[in-house]
Amino acid sequence: MIGVGAQAPDFELPDQHGAAVRLSALRGRPVVVVFFPFAFTGVCTGEMEALRDDVVPAVGDSATVLAISCDSMFALRVFSTDRGLDFPLLSDFWPHGQVASSYGVFDADRGCAVRATFVVDAAGVVRWTVTHDLPDARNVADYRRVLAELSAA
Repeated sequence: MIGVGAQAPDFELPDQHGAAVRLSALRGRPVVVVFFPFAFTGVCTGEMEALRDDVVPAVGDSATVLAISCDSMFALRVFSTDRGLDFPLLSDFWPHGQVASSYGVFDADRGCAVRATFVVDAAGVVRWTVTHDLPDARNVADYRRVLAELSAA
């Protein structure tokens, strides 16, 4: 897994609507990169709803939240519509798990990304990371804390 202080690997992936999103195009403000295993699963759904309800409104235009899974763009579109997720859900479907692999968080045995988060600063440097076992949800309050620390620096 890439660590704090490393340059975040650049990527371009389609969002749930097919629009290309490139990490390097978002330079100038922090980006929260959230890898999640599978759409429509209990823990992942709860985490994405927590991002929608607690993190995205709190950061507003000061940061970007990107959620990435190895699900297809079409599955992510239905997931976002079903759950009211209006932030980018990116599909790392093909080549399968390539971006998750570049971050060191692809579980080849399960065919999915592990539950991992990277906060990337405005210059593209990883400033914070956290991973959790698949059944364990992340604490979204940590994202707000880390982003506030970046803003104060």
